[in-house]
Amino acid sequence: MVVEAVGTSRRGRGARRAARQTRDISMLPALKRGIPLTEPMDQEQIERIDAASMHILENVGVVFRDDIALEDWRKAGAKVEGETVYLDRHHMRELIATIPETFTYHARDPQKSLPFGRDHAMFIPMTGAPYLRDLDDQRRNPTLDDLANFHKLSHMLPALHSSAHHIVEPYDHPISQRHLRITYSSMKHSDKTFMGMTTSPKNAEDVVEMCAILFGDEFIESHPVVTGNCNGNSPLVWDETMLGAMRAFCKRNQPVLCSPFVLGGANTPASVAPSVAQLNAEALSALAYTQVIRKGAPAIYGHYLSTVNMASGAPMAGTPEISLMNLMIGQMARYYGVPWRTSNTLGGAKTFDAQAGYESATTLMSVMMAGANYIWHSAGWNEAGMHCSMAKFVVDAEQCAMAYRMAEGIRWDDFDAALKAVADIGPGGHYLGHPHTLENFQRAFFMPELFDNNSIEQWQAEGSIEVNERALERCRTLLREYEEPKLDEGVNEALLAYIARREREIPAADALNQEY
Repeated sequence: MVVEAVGTSRRGRGARRAARQTRDISMLPALKRGIPLTEPMDQEQIERIDAASMHILENVGVVFRDDIALEDWRKAGAKVEGETVYLDRHHMRELIATIPETFTYHARDPQKSLPFGRDHAMFIPMTGAPYLRDLDDQRRNPTLDDLANFHKLSHMLPALHSSAHHIVEPYDHPISQRHLRITYSSMKHSDKTFMGMTTSPKNAEDVVEMCAILFGDEFIESHPVVTGNCNGNSPLVWDETMLGAMRAFCKRNQPVLCSPFVLGGANTPASVAPSVAQLNAEALSALAYTQVIRKGAPAIYGHYLSTVNMASGAPMAGTPEISLMNLMIGQMARYYGVPWRTSNTLGGAKTFDAQAGYESATTLMSVMMAGANYIWHSAGWNEAGMHCSMAKFVVDAEQCAMAYRMAEGIRWDDFDAALKAVADIGPGGHYLGHPHTLENFQRAFFMPELFDNNSIEQWQAEGSIEVNERALERCRTLLREYEEPKLDEGVNEALLAYIARREREIPAADALNQEY
C-alpha cells in the first residue's frame, strides 16, 4: 500500500515548493573525496617513472633561460653549465619535501575559503580564450563586458570555486594594461578565490600588489589568496617570463602551478609512460625552484595535457592516453606528497555538439578518478581552447556538480529510515508519497536542470528546445538575477587608484617593448 505523508501540512508542502523555486547559488564546499582512486601503476612502476625522471634531471638537465634563476641554482649548490641545470636527485627530494601538502585558499568572503590538497579538490573555469561564443551563439572577439559576464556566471554557479582570471581575452583594452582590468574584474564580480596573471614578471607583481590591497599586506604573507600559472616549454625548458612571474608569486607566499605544456608525440616521446617520465622531470624541476625562491612556499604540481593527431598535427582532447596520463600523474604527485593540478572538460569541437560533450565527459571522469586537487578549465573550453562557449560554460558547471556528487561517495545517514520505508510500502506499492521520499527526494538523486528527460511529446510541446538553447537561456537568466558582492568602498577606491596609476605608468601602445 501507499503510505500517506505523516504530519505533512499544506504549509509544509508550500514551503518546500517555494524553496525549490528559489535559485540556490550557494557555492559548494571544497570537494572532499569519498570514492577510491584509480591507480593503474603498481609501486614498482611508480618507482620506474621516478628513476627515469631523476635520470633526465641528472644527465640531460633542464634549461632555465633566466640569469636570476641560474644564479639562484648556483647558490643552492646545483650544477649549472650555460643555461642547463643538472639536479641531483637527493637535492631535488630535499627541496620538494618543503612544499606544503595541504593549505587553505582564502577568499574575499571567508565562508568561501577552501581547504586544499590531499583529498580536497576545487573546480576552476577555463581561461585564455581569444574568442567566445556569446549569448546569441556567435563566435567573436571578447570585450571587458564579456569577461565580466563570465566572472558573474562563475559567482552564480555553485560547483565553480573560483572566478579564475582572463576566461576570455578582452580585446577592447590595451594588452599592456589588460592584466590590471582582468584582475579587478575577478575581484569585483565575485567574492570567491581567483587566479592571477603571469604574462610577465611585472604583471605578476601588479597582481600580488592588488591582492595586498584587497586582503592586506601582512595577510597575504601567510595566507594563500590567488593562484599563478607558470607553463614550461616542453621538452625541458623554463623561460625568463615564467620564472620571473614565479618569483613574484613565491616571494609573497602565493601558490603557483608548475605546468609543463605537453603535446604528446610532438614535444614528448610518442608513448604514454615515457611522456609522463619527461613531464614529471619538468614539473619537479620547477617545483624545486619554488623552494629555492622561498622555502615552504605553496606550489602545485601542474601540467597541460594534449595528444597530437599524427596525421594532421592538431592537438586532441578526450583521448584514452590523456586519461591514462592523468591517472599516472595523480599517482606521481601523491608519491612526492604535493597537490596537483589538471585540466578538465576539454573539447576540440567547433560548436557545442556531441563531440564536445563526449570529449568533455571522458576527461571529467578520468580527472575525478585520478584524484586531482586543482581542477582547472572546468567550464566553457572548446575548439582546443580557442573559444569559451557561454552555453557550454553553464552545462560544464552542472556536470562538475554531478561529478562532485559522485566523488563525495555513498551516503549512509538515512539508511535505516529508508529501509523502514521498504517495510511500510511492501510488495507492489510505490514510494512517491512516503515521508522518507518527501524528506529526501531533492538530495537522493541528482536532477540535472539543463538536460531534458521528459517524453518526446512533452519536449515537442515545449518547443523542441535543445541543450544549447536551454543553456543560453540559463545564462541570460543568471545574468539577470546576478547581484554584485560589493567590495568595501575604501578597498575599491584603492584598487581603482592603483590601476589608474599603473595605467599612467604603462604606455598603452608600448605592449611589445616593455622590459618586464
